[in-house]
Amino acid sequence: MAADGDLKLAEGISGLKKIMMLAGAVLVVLILAAGGYFYFLGANSASPVTNADEAATEITANVKPAGPEGNALYVAMPRPFVFNVPGSARDRLVQIKVQLLVRGKNNETIALRHIPLIEASLLAAFSSANADELITTTGKDALKNKALSDVQQALLEVAGSAVVEEVLFTSFVMQ
Repeated sequence: MAADGDLKLAEGISGLKKIMMLAGAVLVVLILAAGGYFYFLGANSASPVTNADEAATEITANVKPAGPEGNALYVAMPRPFVFNVPGSARDRLVQIKVQLLVRGKNNETIALRHIPLIEASLLAAFSSANADELITTTGKDALKNKALSDVQQALLEVAGSAVVEEVLFTSFVMQ
């Protein structure tokens, strides 16, 4: 008789587990359905325009961009710069991918025409670096500023204008 009672109790527990698992599955399906509904409905619905939105649009329409005239364009160097730098403990290998910020199509054309000169100027600036300096953010910024001034000086001599507004490191790896 005790065995019959244990059997009924065991069947009740396994039934309870099945109900809990079924309820959990239903809950997950409902959450996924609600998330999908809001994702797809929210992506296609247009937000109402308020007076603040209209005012912001008017303000941005009347403001001229700061700095030189022309759109910002990016000129990518065709290959990354790979070089060794001395350090206090050991020499390090550095790889830097660079893009140049220029303003206007004319400056972009000039920069593309003088890629070898720009690469030579950048490599000269990079080779003067020290591994202990490049570990810090200020050292990287100093290298970036030196590279910018060297490139601008080289282009000023050849093209008659600075052309490049900023040197950007899009990848910086040091081993």
